[in-house]
Amino acid sequence: MKGNLVLAFSGGLDTSFCVLYLREQGYAVHTVTVDTGGFSAEERQRIDELAVRLGASSHRVIDARADLWQNYLRYLVYGNVLRGQAYPLSVSAERVCQAAAVVAAAKELGATAIAHGSTGAGNDQVRFDVAFRALAPEAEIVTPIRDLALSRAAEVDYLAERGFTFPARTKDYSVNEGMWGTSVGGRETLGTWDALPEEAFPGGRVDTQLAPQDLTIQFSAGVPVAVDGHAMDPVVLVETLNALGGRFGVGRGHHLGDTILGIKGRIGYEAPAAHLLIGAHRELEKAVLSGKQLFWKESLGNLYGALLHEGQFFDPLARDLEAFLTSSQRFVTGDVRVLLYPRGFTVQGVRSEFSLMNPDVASYGESNRLWTGQEAAGFAKVFGVGQYLVGKAQAGA
Repeated sequence: MKGNLVLAFSGGLDTSFCVLYLREQGYAVHTVTVDTGGFSAEERQRIDELAVRLGASSHRVIDARADLWQNYLRYLVYGNVLRGQAYPLSVSAERVCQAAAVVAAAKELGATAIAHGSTGAGNDQVRFDVAFRALAPEAEIVTPIRDLALSRAAEVDYLAERGFTFPARTKDYSVNEGMWGTSVGGRETLGTWDALPEEAFPGGRVDTQLAPQDLTIQFSAGVPVAVDGHAMDPVVLVETLNALGGRFGVGRGHHLGDTILGIKGRIGYEAPAAHLLIGAHRELEKAVLSGKQLFWKESLGNLYGALLHEGQFFDPLARDLEAFLTSSQRFVTGDVRVLLYPRGFTVQGVRSEFSLMNPDVASYGESNRLWTGQEAAGFAKVFGVGQYLVGKAQAGA
């Protein structure tokens, strides 16, 4: 026996293959499923029963949704992070959170090896490997799917020979559903021109006759705390907005971007809560933060998102950026009024006791009480001195 090994187990073909293969290699395989959203009760039961039938030495499900929010997603809201101004980093955050939970389980069991079922073709292998090495440098990392480079058909045959039947892939689209969003891949996302049909998304076709719906999202120090006056735990609030926004097809789109491996990739996504919260939060910040704060938040928020997306979450810089983002949220408290309509939403208004926009003092383009017309003229003259000097010096050039 090679000792205890903990496997990040999804219950799919690849990780099911890993259980049998690693057992035959002499490991005592302990399966861990980390729930970061998107699991139905039926799916969780199926995974539990499958792990037992495959012969796992032990199996456990870790509900990591609260951890996902507290240690990952809230910073994405603070930073208004959307990759390419479009894609919420749902899979990126989930994989790092899942990897950390798997490592914690491995340490509890005293396992000397940790395994995942990622292939050698995508981003997830890097995220898992980097997290495992950062959090458990003493552990052996085992990656059968990547190392053996087997086809799906070969895996199906291997399992069938041992009495486990996996149906041939019949779905046209691969779907990864989580709390912060769902990613969708298919024939259309292999290129850059075609769009996924509405039926490919979990929410299906949108009813264009739906009447618009108003809702109000309340924030306290940057954290969403209530919807329409009903206080909610962040996890419940995210799931509530996913249900509300999902009916309208909010937060759907396609993202074309750079992968960790240096190639371009394209996916579809559906993320109602992420888009609603980030859109509402950004508008509230415009009222309560200074212009310079907004400028640097956009830059550093994008940097934080890049670290998370590219498997660099455990670089100390990420902790420094989290401290900055947290500090920036001290006065991001107030209400945001949002209007939902088929396939979109708009922010209708914001209000906050910390708003820097005060019509009692000054109104843009109208009257004010802070300066006179003569003072404004002097300011405009001094403000443009540098450009005046450039223009004068280069007039004959």
